[in-house]
Amino acid sequence: MTKQELIGFMADSAGLSKKDAEKALSAFVDGVKSALKKGESVSLVGFGTFSVSQRGARQGRNPRTGETINIPARKVPAFKAGKGLKDTVN
Repeated sequence: MTKQELIGFMADSAGLSKKDAEKALSAFVDGVKSALKKGESVSLVGFGTFSVSQRGARQGRNPRTGETINIPARKVPAFKAGKGLKDTVN
């Protein structure tokens, strides 16, 4: 499902115009981004949790040259599906 398809689905399901559904989706995405940027997590009961995970520094290999390179530690976004979402997929 693409972003436009999701907006169309939201508009039909909630009885909104596509413009309002797009604003709602954008507000949701911006809210999640803002919380993750602050290091907070966003929990949606029955759906899942968006959080920030710390990935440690490690050694990697350049696939083109085979040279060993150092990959620095960094923060990455993570999503853990909730029970309701897992049950829906199964």
